[in-house]
Amino acid sequence: MNSITKLAGAMLIGASAIGLSGCATGFPTQVARYQAMPAPAGQTFFVVPMDARLSGSLEFQRFGSYVAQAMAAQGYAPAASAQAASLIVNVGYGVDRGTTEYVSDPFAYDRYGFGGFGYGGFYRPSYSRFGLYHSPFYYGWDDPFWYGGNDRRYIEYKSNLDLDIRRKGDNQSVFEGHARARSSTDDLNRIVPNLVEAMFTGFPGRNGETVKITVPPPGRAPAQARAY
Repeated sequence: MNSITKLAGAMLIGASAIGLSGCATGFPTQVARYQAMPAPAGQTFFVVPMDARLSGSLEFQRFGSYVAQAMAAQGYAPAASAQAASLIVNVGYGVDRGTTEYVSDPFAYDRYGFGGFGYGGFYRPSYSRFGLYHSPFYYGWDDPFWYGGNDRRYIEYKSNLDLDIRRKGDNQSVFEGHARARSSTDDLNRIVPNLVEAMFTGFPGRNGETVKITVPPPGRAPAQARAY
């Protein structure tokens, strides 16, 4: 676990540098935050997994380092151990096994030349009004036509990142965050960095807020939070 804090202290990169979406249109997320987070004033932190089975694992060292980098970028100092930290950052993440979904585009012609309304519908090109449909990430939360084109079948994966930051002295929670996303990929190496960047966009946010945050592809403008 020491490698996480050492890496964070050495790099001190901003949260916007963690985005590794690899897609052309960004990574939309829904983020809920509850916070009484103290402003940076010399507090130290240490990152630990919510799932104790991941303690010391190479996987958590990788994903925990993204959170450590983001915390350091906010002005909090990495500690060498949990015992030496004033804040304990509990991190949980995951992606489900996916479900098969079907989408029907009422604006596309069916095999008889008629649209979804039965009166000769309008032609919709394969890229849809939301962009190229082969991106692994959704173009809008709850957008029913994100995949574009005619009737399609695809696998939808739901992913999450949970953050619980507690004061070491009295174990009082000062930040609880939940980031949720849907995508057509279950690759945690692509998903987790984007969820971390979304979580720390506008950190710590307003207490009780739920916002939509789209993490842009590399080289694009920084992510911004929008009220839900």
